[in-house]
Amino acid sequence: MALLARALYDFRSENPGEISLREHEVLSLCSEQDIEGWLEGINSRGDRGLFPASYVQVIRAPAAKPPPAARYANLPAGGFEPLPPPAAFKPATQQAPPLAAPEPFSLPPAAGYPFPLAPYGGSYQLSQGSDDDWDDDWDESSTVADEPGALSSSYPDYEEVGGQASGCYHLSTGSELSLSSRSDHLAGHPHLPGSSAKSSATVSRNLNRFSTFVKSGGEAFVLGEASGFVKDGDKLCVVLGPQGPKWQENPYSFQCSIEDPTKQTKFKGMKSYIAYKLVPSHTGQQVHRRYKHFDWLYGRLAEKFPVISVPHLPEKQATGRFEEDFISKRRKGLAWWMDHMCSHPVLAQCDAFQHFLTCPSTDEKAWKQGKRKAEKDEMVGANFFLTISVPTGPGAGLDLQEVESQVDGFKAFMKKMDESALQLNHTASEFARKQVTGFKKEYQKVGHSFKCLSQAFELDQQAFSIGLNQAIAFTAEAYDAIGDLFADQPRQDLDAVMDLLALYQGHLSNFPDVIHVQKGALTKVKESKRHVEEGKMELQKAEGIQERCNIISFATLAEINHFHKIRVRDFKSQMQHFLQQQILFFQKVTQKLEEALHKYGSV
Repeated sequence: MALLARALYDFRSENPGEISLREHEVLSLCSEQDIEGWLEGINSRGDRGLFPASYVQVIRAPAAKPPPAARYANLPAGGFEPLPPPAAFKPATQQAPPLAAPEPFSLPPAAGYPFPLAPYGGSYQLSQGSDDDWDDDWDESSTVADEPGALSSSYPDYEEVGGQASGCYHLSTGSELSLSSRSDHLAGHPHLPGSSAKSSATVSRNLNRFSTFVKSGGEAFVLGEASGFVKDGDKLCVVLGPQGPKWQENPYSFQCSIEDPTKQTKFKGMKSYIAYKLVPSHTGQQVHRRYKHFDWLYGRLAEKFPVISVPHLPEKQATGRFEEDFISKRRKGLAWWMDHMCSHPVLAQCDAFQHFLTCPSTDEKAWKQGKRKAEKDEMVGANFFLTISVPTGPGAGLDLQEVESQVDGFKAFMKKMDESALQLNHTASEFARKQVTGFKKEYQKVGHSFKCLSQAFELDQQAFSIGLNQAIAFTAEAYDAIGDLFADQPRQDLDAVMDLLALYQGHLSNFPDVIHVQKGALTKVKESKRHVEEGKMELQKAEGIQERCNIISFATLAEINHFHKIRVRDFKSQMQHFLQQQILFFQKVTQKLEEALHKYGSV
């Protein structure tokens, strides 16, 4: 018979693949085996999907009746055993049976994972993979998890030695989850009927443990579970500028060029790769990096900075990696990527990025040490938010309604910009294709027709027609050359525009996750305010949640401000370059036509 279950609570689906439940609703189960706390089934409305296992009770068939009792119920199953001989019989001291240990209070499983949830949101790596293998001496087979002292889901407590903390500060958000709230969370139903005591109500956790708000550590930080040491060099400062919150400028700004991509080999020519020469302006020392080094760095930065849009790397290509056109296009894409990295006040000063720029290419030991240090960085997840320093004092606070309005406005801006960028990219790509093939072919057709006409005129041997024949032949050559100009022009202008659009489409795909973290924090603040109004939460706890939400909001607004700043800079520069190249192109076309016209003056 089909497996059935009855819903114990209402559940509203929030993600694709989930279905909503109504209390007391009977639904069919596809399998009784849960998948990390989730069951799959079909509700009464015919929708099929996942729902929390703790929100339903499986309806089981009645148990089979036990077999009839034996005729002599007091007869042991094996019959009577013979008594021991009298000499061996000793009266035993009568002892009271031992008291049964009290059973611990148990709760149904959480509506998330069957294992304990890490208090720091869990780390994740957004590496884009690599088209090169980590098979050289610059990497080891062991991972961070294999080494003693690697990062875990909790951090040890440190004490000051000799009254000094070596430039480190112990910051803790102070956990505000009471024992009852943790039990409620494990039950998967944070607000059960009857739990209306003021000290027991807490802000609930997200059911979707795979959301960006949870994985980034934002939820753990807002709920007050982050605790760690922040060094002076790890502090990220948000200041108030004319347009609102912004990242504090890098006092030692620099640029980095990417030039001379060269094909290199190893293993006696069995392995080939492209190495790019990087020259940072603040050191002047060149280093060589492969694409896999860029990819490793991107993974580290994307994991560490959940509220910062780390620019995407140029796309990889499985075949043709050593073709000249592909290498040139990738170098230009990496140059744009490097420019955005150096321009960001936070990313430019990151230790992992500085190690990437400054570690000598030949010092394999130093590269490994810096790589391991970056992979063991403790200021990730919930602890990352401890490093953010925001303005304080009168007038420095944020109006959450205004913040929400600004973020919603930026979401609308992103949607419109993404649509227009896609349209412009499609139009530019189509126009470039026409220039390379269609326009070149059409102009050369015109040139060929003029050439045929001149060849026909050459059949006339009159002296006065020689000049005309030569002028028409020159016109044919001019149109043929103009066709070549059209074919080459996209490399000069449209390709650069499309490279910039690709970079910003990467930024636009990053910001939904950034905004999701801020929105998640704002939801927790609203929930805590509701608890305070209902008398279920102390005002001090709600104020702590709002203060931590303000930190995330400051960082989000600062990142949005930086995005607009570089967007204006980049598109101004690129549009100027595009129009200048267009003018030069048409000047070349005009020059060809003027030269052809001049030939007819002497006819």
